[in-house]
Amino acid sequence: MSSGLNIKSAGALDFLSLGALVHRLDPGTVPFRKATECRIHVSGGEFNAAANLADCFRLNTGIASAIVNYPIGDLIAEKVRAMGVKPFFKMFKHNGVNGPNMATVYSDQGFGIRAPVVFYNRSNEAAALLKPGDFNWTEIFGNGVRWFHSGGIFASLSETTGELIIEAMKAAKSAGAVTSFDLNFRAKLWNIWGGEKKAVEVIDRIVKHVDVLVGNEEDLQKGLGIPGPEVAAKSNMPARSDEAGARRAGQAGLDPSVFFGMIDKVTSKYPQVKIVATTLREVHSTNHHSWSAVAWINGKTYSAPTCELNVLDRVGGGDGFASGFFYGLLTNESPEESVKLGWAHGALLTTFPGDTTMATIDEVKAFAKGGSARIQR
Repeated sequence: MSSGLNIKSAGALDFLSLGALVHRLDPGTVPFRKATECRIHVSGGEFNAAANLADCFRLNTGIASAIVNYPIGDLIAEKVRAMGVKPFFKMFKHNGVNGPNMATVYSDQGFGIRAPVVFYNRSNEAAALLKPGDFNWTEIFGNGVRWFHSGGIFASLSETTGELIIEAMKAAKSAGAVTSFDLNFRAKLWNIWGGEKKAVEVIDRIVKHVDVLVGNEEDLQKGLGIPGPEVAAKSNMPARSDEAGARRAGQAGLDPSVFFGMIDKVTSKYPQVKIVATTLREVHSTNHHSWSAVAWINGKTYSAPTCELNVLDRVGGGDGFASGFFYGLLTNESPEESVKLGWAHGALLTTFPGDTTMATIDEVKAFAKGGSARIQR
């Protein structure tokens, strides 16, 4: 069975994302209140998908975002280039005192019974200043873009970012690109300027232009206002502080029935949506997760296997799934194989430090086919 998507066979870019670029400070397993040093990871929910598709899956990808001309902006731009992603930047000048800034995410890794803790400094963030008219979409899409992607984190940043996503979605559809949106509901970000009511209002207008949705049952409820059962984490420990319902399976372990049970309501409200997908995760401890993935694709349901993950760094696992899943669809893999590729890449991504991939395409395909962790000689 096909995905139901009409994906162009060629284009200058296989994939283009619109979103915020951030840098994450990571003290490893040490809590920030006791930290003496940090690693810096370049990230962004929307960027991660483009970076993974370029670096691991060798597709031609781009990112439309904001960059500030100060050392942190230089660091981030260098990482974008290193991951093989083509930049389309709106440049901002730093005033030397208070911005505009590139956002900072603070996230330790936790350990065992101690969950990771995540918090932000997004004060005077350059990406939040982006607005309609900042990018020449006619020129960008004119060279051919096969797939366009954005997400709920970027939509939540300000009153103008959602409008920019809508402008870009319309341009993408006019140019014949497939469109996708990762709901990525973050209560902390929406609560700054309107909460769930505003989130539903903004995201509703975006999703009317979307072919492929990524999001779990909590995302569907809080981001789209779709009725569903109370979402409670199936976990033996506290959830990560920034994602109370983080890509979990609902109230029955890795049973996808709650998620699939909401699909009719989603497609009734948004009949043009052809695919809805999510990861399923049960957190036994910070470093031990049960992991799977599911998708509703053009009227049929598909499930990946369940595996037990030894997690090094969980940040970016959901984006890892999305990028592997998109790769399968972009390369005409079957729906079932596409879900497995996403599941395999997301699983591997949690074994690396940082938010973006260090996996190879051969590793992903081997794991998707049932590979093991035996040493490669």
